[in-house]
Amino acid sequence: MTQELVNVSDLNQYVYCPRRYWYIHFYDTQGKNYERTEGKTKHENQSKRGGWLTELYIESEDIGLKGKIDVLELDGDRMIPIERKRAESGEYYKSDEMQLAGYCMLLEEYLNEPVREGAIYLYETDQRMHVPITEDHRESVRDQIEAMHSMSPDSPPPFTDNPSKCEKCSCREYCIPE
Repeated sequence: MTQELVNVSDLNQYVYCPRRYWYIHFYDTQGKNYERTEGKTKHENQSKRGGWLTELYIESEDIGLKGKIDVLELDGDRMIPIERKRAESGEYYKSDEMQLAGYCMLLEEYLNEPVREGAIYLYETDQRMHVPITEDHRESVRDQIEAMHSMSPDSPPPFTDNPSKCEKCSCREYCIPE
């Protein structure tokens, strides 16, 4: 039996909080919050720029992933996937880096050549950070996919050990109702 392909953006959800991913995946409780609404608008209204290919969809049965790369920059003879994030703080999160690693793995298979770097563009602060993608990233992505597949609807993951993540979470009302 073929496993369901994991959406690369769900890697981000899972790394941020496995319980959040569990609610979204099994109970479709994504909800709406300001960040999700703004992010969708930014994707719909992204600027056009020379040397960029926008929104390339790739899927791979071998890797177990599917997803749409936000922006693909053509830099000489190489392609750099770019993930756009809000990040008012000027920092990106480990979950963002894992999402980028998933896109790099998909692009690598699609091109049949190594993709050793991606970038995270923080549109709130207009910063672009290049992220080298290592074998540790790739192994972590594979481990996360396996953990996501092993989840079941009748067994929620434990609460996060970092309650500050809950403050702006769109699943908060389902996960920890008042």
